[in-house]
Amino acid sequence: MTERQKPRRAATVILLRDAEPRGLEVFLTRRPDDMAFLGGMYCFPGGTVRKEDCSASILRRCHGLTPNDARKIVGAHFAPNEALGFWIAAIRELFEEVGILLAVKEKGERWAAEPIDKTELAKKHAALLEKSSSFQSLLESDGLLCHASNLAYFSYWRTPSQFSLRFDTRFFLAALPADQSPLPASPEVAHSLWLTPDRALHLFAKDELPMIFPTFASLRTLADFDSQESVFKEFRHGK
Repeated sequence: MTERQKPRRAATVILLRDAEPRGLEVFLTRRPDDMAFLGGMYCFPGGTVRKEDCSASILRRCHGLTPNDARKIVGAHFAPNEALGFWIAAIRELFEEVGILLAVKEKGERWAAEPIDKTELAKKHAALLEKSSSFQSLLESDGLLCHASNLAYFSYWRTPSQFSLRFDTRFFLAALPADQSPLPASPEVAHSLWLTPDRALHLFAKDELPMIFPTFASLRTLADFDSQESVFKEFRHGK
């Protein structure tokens, strides 16, 4: 295997919310057409695990899951810091791409994005995209921790070896925080929408919602559940 073909570690978040009058919806984003990977496809927010996602300093800003517990979930072939790095990357990418921040206060108390916080959060989101600030700096300045226990481990996918750009991706589930709404678009998101899994699969069958197989398979699995509660009961680690 050449270095070019070596899969990059990545993390993806399937954001869920209650549907009306019952059921659940998933949040799908369409990648800009000119993007090298998945251009024009509908997928879930996510991206590559960075070196800093596994650093001791950012792992200290993690709540609800230890490095050793993360390693038990994703596999002993990862060092504990590398294992927990998947959760950090998932939370960071979710915020970068759609502005949703899964966080708690430094003592573990619930954090709610009040109107004034949302204004400041939008400014810090812009600074993060402009690379004038880091995700860790954002957390530190607001006294926040990544709420790792808000993510339920869902599945694992690896890009086939025939592709030059490959990813080793861990998929996570997360409930949409009651006080937050995802951005409709961003530099990595051309368009976004909420759909029930069944509706998404119906549109895919009509060639109206292009997606790759891991996205399809995830939606197909979720279509068998009738509520968020039943999904998390099935996939929450340590249930």
